[in-house]
Amino acid sequence: MRTLLNIIWLVLCGFWMALGYLVAGVICCILIVTIPFGLASFRIANYALWPFGRTVVDRRDAGAASCLGNVIWFVFAGLWLAIGHIFTGIALCVTIIGIPLGVANFKMIPVSLMPLGKEIVEIP
Repeated sequence: MRTLLNIIWLVLCGFWMALGYLVAGVICCILIVTIPFGLASFRIANYALWPFGRTVVDRRDAGAASCLGNVIWFVFAGLWLAIGHIFTGIALCVTIIGIPLGVANFKMIPVSLMPLGKEIVEIP
């Protein structure tokens, strides 16, 4: 079932959401100082392509730098990516088949707002 949902997700919204994260990651990597933000954006882009069967957990070794980085990320990229998730989730929830995809989109909002100090892991 996860594979089927991931394929439908990829066709309907996963590609476009991952593309948004990739653009944000490339922009962050062009500026040398923001490479950690770019790497976090690339991790989320991978998650946005294939979200079913994976989840986001907090890293135990994340410290104050992650908190400060999340504030900077929120201002420059996180808010706009979260708005994209909200609009895409609402559009997907219009149909009955799209409701699980819309819910998955809404679950991605916290990691799009604060990606530093998070880790994406497989669900057994």
